[in-house]
Amino acid sequence: MTRNARWGMTALALTLSTAACGSGDASDEGSKPAPIRRISTSSNEFTPMELEVTIDRLVTELNRRPSRPMQMAILLKEASGFWSPVVKAATRAMGELGVLGSVIGPIAEGADDEERVELQNRQIEQVVADGAEGLGLAPFNNVQTAAVDDAIARGVHVVTLDTDVPTTRRSLHVGTLDIAAGRTAGETLLAMLPPAPGTVILHGSEDTEWVNGMERTLSAREVLEAAGYEVLVRQATWTSTGEAEDVEWMQARLGSADPPVVGMLGLFNISYRCAMAAEAASKLDIPIVAFDFDPKTVDYMRQGRIQATHIQRQYYQGYLVPYILYGINSIGLEATKQILIPLLVDGSRVNTGVDVVPADKIDAYNDFLGSIDANQ
Repeated sequence: MTRNARWGMTALALTLSTAACGSGDASDEGSKPAPIRRISTSSNEFTPMELEVTIDRLVTELNRRPSRPMQMAILLKEASGFWSPVVKAATRAMGELGVLGSVIGPIAEGADDEERVELQNRQIEQVVADGAEGLGLAPFNNVQTAAVDDAIARGVHVVTLDTDVPTTRRSLHVGTLDIAAGRTAGETLLAMLPPAPGTVILHGSEDTEWVNGMERTLSAREVLEAAGYEVLVRQATWTSTGEAEDVEWMQARLGSADPPVVGMLGLFNISYRCAMAAEAASKLDIPIVAFDFDPKTVDYMRQGRIQATHIQRQYYQGYLVPYILYGINSIGLEATKQILIPLLVDGSRVNTGVDVVPADKIDAYNDFLGSIDANQ
C-alpha cells in the first residue's frame, strides 16, 4: 500500500456526524413532511440579528416548497479548537433540515501542506463518488481549483467557508471577509491610540500566497496609516520556533522604533504573542487589540494586557452552509441569493462578519457562545 493510499483511508474514516433523519422526515407513509424548525436561540447583545433574520427568511421560503431528500458533505481542515463550533453548527443545521450528511474532519496529524491539499482533494472525489449533491468546503487555499471544478462539472453545488477558491465556479463563499475584518480591527485599535505621530506594530501577514491574511493585514494597515501612524508588520509564523521568533522581533521594535510604539494589533489566532512581546519589553501600558478567542488571548484579556479581540462567527459559517446548499437544491441558486442579499458582497460572498469583544465583556460573550453551543 502506498503512502498516498494510507492518507486517504485515514482521513475519510474520520466522519464526525451523520444526520439521516430530521425535521423534514414524514412520520408515516403518505403524511405531509414536517416543516423545517430551527432550534431557537436566545437574543442578547452579541446575537447577530441580521444573520438570524436572514436565516429565518430562508427557512420560511424553503417551507413553502415540499421537502426533498438530499445528501451533502462538509469537509473541514480540522475538527477541534477554532473548528469545533463549525462542526457543531453544521451538524445541527443538517439535523434540522433532515438531510443525509457528514462533517468530515481532521486531516491526519503530521501532514505537510502539500499532503493536506492532496488529501482534501481525495476527500472531494470520494464524497462526490458517494453521491453528495452539495459540498461545503473549507479549502486550504486557491490551489484546489481542479478538484472543485471537477465536482461542479459532475453536478455538485459547492459552497466554500472560511477560505475561498474564488477562481472556481463555486456557487457561494461564506465567511469573514478579510478586508472588512481588517478595517474593523484597525478602527478598534485606532480608538485607543494617542494622537499621531507614533508607531503601530501589526502581527499579520503580507504573504501574497496567502490572500486572506494579506487582505486582512493591508486593510488594517491602511486605516492606521491614514490616521498618521507608522506601521511595522511582523510576518506571523506558525512553525515550532515561530512564537519565540515573533516575540523577539516585536520586543526589539518596541525598544527601538522611532517614533515610539503606541499600539499593537494581532490579526490571527496567535495574537497573544503581542502581549508576550510587550511584557518582555516591559511596555505594559501599550494598548493591544487581538483576533480570535484563543485561551491565551482570553487570559491576557483577563489580566488587562489585551483590551479587545475580534471573533469570527465560525458557528454561523458552519450553520449557514448546509442551509445554503439545501436552498440551492430546493429553490435554486438565484432565489437563494436573493434571500441572502443583506449579507451578500459582490454577488458571490456571504459576509458573516466579526464580533468585537472588549476585555470587560469576556464573560458575557462566553455566555452567548454557550447559549448557541459554540464554545471552542
